[in-house]
Amino acid sequence: MLHEITPMVLTFNEEANIGRTLGKLTWAKKILVIDSGSTDRTLEIVHQYPHATVIRRDFDTAACQRNFGLTHIDSDWVLCLGADYVLSDGLLSELVGLRPADNVGGFWAKFVYRIFGHSLRNSVYPPSVVLYRRSAAVYFDEGHTERVRIDGELLHLNHPIYHDDRKPLSRWFNSQTRYASLEASYLLAGDATKLGRVDRIRLLIIPAPILMFFYILFVKRCLLDGWPGWYYTFQRVCTETMLSIELLDRRLRALAQD
Repeated sequence: MLHEITPMVLTFNEEANIGRTLGKLTWAKKILVIDSGSTDRTLEIVHQYPHATVIRRDFDTAACQRNFGLTHIDSDWVLCLGADYVLSDGLLSELVGLRPADNVGGFWAKFVYRIFGHSLRNSVYPPSVVLYRRSAAVYFDEGHTERVRIDGELLHLNHPIYHDDRKPLSRWFNSQTRYASLEASYLLAGDATKLGRVDRIRLLIIPAPILMFFYILFVKRCLLDGWPGWYYTFQRVCTETMLSIELLDRRLRALAQD
């Protein structure tokens, strides 16, 4: 099965992460890296892996990057990864033994969130379809992220992928500012009654950051993870606060124009 899979990774200034990601992909015949114009050591590190192919494409949306990447893959299966994803040893063993039936279009994977290598006991990072048949997949944008639509049955992998982003904090804040804008546009674009419960709470502006604080610390039990748990809690509260500020900014600007 491994020789039928091409990992696809999106990169932009990922020198803090990409080596750990590619280090778990040495089994692949080919790795496709779609780079958005990295100016740090990302490509220097990628070039240390002779089976990695880099294609440069200016970034517009994550879905467009992924769909572009699919047109440059010849294998039957694709393993879609972020540059801060690290495959667990258990997942690698599981991939070796996979024998999917013809009606199976892809596989969900769960994630273990890591803070500088420390695995949290829980997080709000959702499962994602990461392994799928190339011919069955198409990406679309939703809020600040991309989703993949798969033709065929979806099964679940038993072992996790580690999410371990070690880019500088300044990069994290810049990304969250952009994500907040995209997420606000998504929340305000459609019928609020069709949104999920969490998104409807976000539209209320005030409750979301407060609820997130208690949810991460106590419901997700990150309080038991020590300082990494507090770090993650503050990250999530900051993310929700930035979204609330973005939504309030748009509401106040609209009122000022009336």
